[in-house]
Amino acid sequence: MKDLSTRRILEDYPSRTSTDIRFADLDRQGHVNNAVFATFSEVGRVAFMYDPERPLVSEGRSFVIARLLIDFRAEVFWPGTVDIGTGVVRVGRSSFTLAQGIFNDGRLVATAEATIVMVDKESRRATPLPSETLDILQGLMLADVSDCLRDTN
Repeated sequence: MKDLSTRRILEDYPSRTSTDIRFADLDRQGHVNNAVFATFSEVGRVAFMYDPERPLVSEGRSFVIARLLIDFRAEVFWPGTVDIGTGVVRVGRSSFTLAQGIFNDGRLVATAEATIVMVDKESRRATPLPSETLDILQGLMLADVSDCLRDTN
């Protein structure tokens, strides 16, 4: 599959949120430290996964992150905010993969991909995604990914 992430704009993502850039986020060079981009990604993931309007997790279950990949595309400076867009690119039996775009002043500054696994709270083992969760995730697929999947079938 082609990397479509660099052509997406914030409005392409079904879930969007923002967060402030803090002075404490800066590194010695005066730009936002690379580790902070993982926090920006987390802000977007949490807003996506725990939106009270469309709950994804069921009783006795929780989510864990299994993989996080970040591509840095531009420097970010304080003061300001970042906007984080999040959407689904893959859904499996017990996991799903999110794609994210991180934007500052309208420009794409990073992309991230995170694989999330649903686990049983007691056993801490992967457990199948409930049908209600699958339905919600399918509705939050990024349009360009859905188009690519349709083209290959």
